Amino acid sequence: MQVGTEGAAGAPLDEVFRKDCPGRPVFEQVTGRWGLLILVALSEGALRFAQLRDRVGRISEKMLAQNLRTLVRNGLTERTVEPTVPPRVTYALTPLGRDLVARLRPLVEWSAEHDAEIAAAQRRHDDGVAAPMP
Repeated sequence: MQVGTEGAAGAPLDEVFRKDCPGRPVFEQVTGRWGLLILVALSEGALRFAQLRDRVGRISEKMLAQNLRTLVRNGLTERTVEPTVPPRVTYALTPLGRDLVARLRPLVEWSAEHDAEIAAAQRRHDDGVAAPMP
């Protein structure tokens, strides 16, 4: 990436390197352990909390709740509470979230296409076969 290059909206890409860039918390969440998986799971349609927890797998309820709060705050997901007893809460992508997932999906597809190669590289590394780091 060149310094001063323009992004799609005409804003300099250098802005993302500023510590006060509003997008940085989004980058951290999306590239964190759960954000990407939650967003991609919601790309299949609105889900209730338990459905989302089961779809993502191995995420605690506490971590799911924290991530969902942040995704809602960042405008990527919306939380809908239906006035039933008990209340029915669903989560869905917003238009902004759908736009982001459309850009993330190629990364997820790349990972799926290369999972065997990644696993083989990890085994080689763990077995001490990988080239030493400089």
